Amino acid sequence: MGEQLGLLKVKVVQGKRLVIRDFKSSDPYVVLKLGNQTAKTKVINSCLNPVWNEELNFTLTEPLEVLNLEVFDKDLLKADDKMGNAFLNLQPIVSAARLRDILRVTSGETTLRKVIPDGENCLVRESSINCVNGEVLQNVWLRLRGVESGELELTIKLVTPVVAPAT
Repeated sequence: MGEQLGLLKVKVVQGKRLVIRDFKSSDPYVVLKLGNQTAKTKVINSCLNPVWNEELNFTLTEPLEVLNLEVFDKDLLKADDKMGNAFLNLQPIVSAARLRDILRVTSGETTLRKVIPDGENCLVRESSINCVNGEVLQNVWLRLRGVESGELELTIKLVTPVVAPAT
């Protein structure tokens, strides 16, 4: 394991337009993986637009990994059904945290970086990475892959020690 960069707090806010995997609905939950770390949300019964508002924590280390997400439909008598997957590149938020340190931003709200949707990510729309009172935050909407529809909203917070640049 490489150098520790900080604590990554991932708030799984909600899902929208998730696919039906049971008779009329689904019982979705989200599994998040970062390297060998895994966490999962609670199951929301009979809902295609679930609200989780659950915060899951990961240790962020070098080399930087991609945050992978999979949505499943909980089944009692058989294997859980896949409801799509997505990923989030964490390099932009780590770079923004380094920029915060260089600029010595500690109060107020400052936009450090914007990430736009393209073929190399799962973003639904442009995402800003902001420094709010010294904390680096990113709110993202991710499009689920491998299914007809579905999006997930996440709020990412990178908690790092604030490092003063050498003078």
